[in-house]
Amino acid sequence: MAEEEFKKQETRSGPPVWMLSLADLISLLLTFFVMLFAMSKVKIDRWDEVVDSLSQSIKPSPREENDEPMASLNIPRVYRKPAMNLDYLSAVIDDAIDDNPVLGDARMSRDADKLVISLPGDLLFVSGSSEMTQKARQALFVLGGVLRNIGNRVGVQGHTDPRPLSGRGVYASNWELSLARAAAVANELKKSGYTDYINIYGFAASRYDQLPETVDEDTRFEMARRVDIVIEPHGGSGIGGT
Repeated sequence: MAEEEFKKQETRSGPPVWMLSLADLISLLLTFFVMLFAMSKVKIDRWDEVVDSLSQSIKPSPREENDEPMASLNIPRVYRKPAMNLDYLSAVIDDAIDDNPVLGDARMSRDADKLVISLPGDLLFVSGSSEMTQKARQALFVLGGVLRNIGNRVGVQGHTDPRPLSGRGVYASNWELSLARAAAVANELKKSGYTDYINIYGFAASRYDQLPETVDEDTRFEMARRVDIVIEPHGGSGIGGT
């Protein structure tokens, strides 16, 4: 009797419960297929715009490097020429100056890693001045012809003996005389074709103590009156000058 009453109530309450679940599932499937259909009809030009917009947001375009100077003042680049081996260069210079009456008395030595060519001042200049003799100019033209073919940096150093100058000369001190003689030699090297910058120094008698003490004083004074051409192992800069 109770079972019959339950069936009557179930019949009066409407469709079964599982029908509701089925209806919900059908609705979700319909919505899914409508969405797929809508996505298949996206306009190509609109899609490209969306992709470009997302690409810029996620991965911005790389910054281009600019080599142009950012400041109003631009420092020029300095490059160095290839330098020649000093041992090889020493042999070349020795062959070039061996028969020259002025350069034949020059002394070549190594000072640390530099090649030093010591030219006797008594054969280059008039006594007590920086006036160069004609033979000295010709000799430096020969030497400059060798140096203009190398890339090594070159410096010129003037030296004197420790005795003070007479008051009748053009120069007030040995410092001025040694610097003027170094400048005169550097100018002759430039005239012969050496195009790189040449450093000039005037040492007067400040390096007199470095000369050998085994010789007599007159010979030592003669060695002190000299001009040293110093050739460095590295190359000179690409900027010319004196």
